[in-house]
Amino acid sequence: MGEGRLYRFEEAVHYDRGGGISTVRLGHEPLDGKEFLSGITSFAPGGEVRLHTHSTVEQVVVLEGTGQAEIGGELLLVEQYDTTVIPAGEPHRFINTGDTRMSILWTYGGSEVHRTFVDSGETFNQFPSEK
Repeated sequence: MGEGRLYRFEEAVHYDRGGGISTVRLGHEPLDGKEFLSGITSFAPGGEVRLHTHSTVEQVVVLEGTGQAEIGGELLLVEQYDTTVIPAGEPHRFINTGDTRMSILWTYGGSEVHRTFVDSGETFNQFPSEK
């Protein structure tokens, strides 16, 4: 029999990233035998993340709101259910240009994810172990 689990969104750790941006990782640790992580990041109107890269591929689905995705120097308009696939090492960021909250569902193609800010070259573990 499997070991299915329910993770309640309201009980998850919410990471305040400043500027009206918060992130919630869905699940505590990577699923056994799986190499991916997922979560939700929400942006207040005008919120944006710094241009950065990841050590693994990232897929992003816009759950609500509208904004821009900057990928590889190109600004793309995004709205509900639009999906991006961003290769490892590709500079990118998301910007809420709308009047309401914008939320994205992200999935990383690895369980050990590092983020590097383009402007400073600073690299860090996206989510240090919570064990």
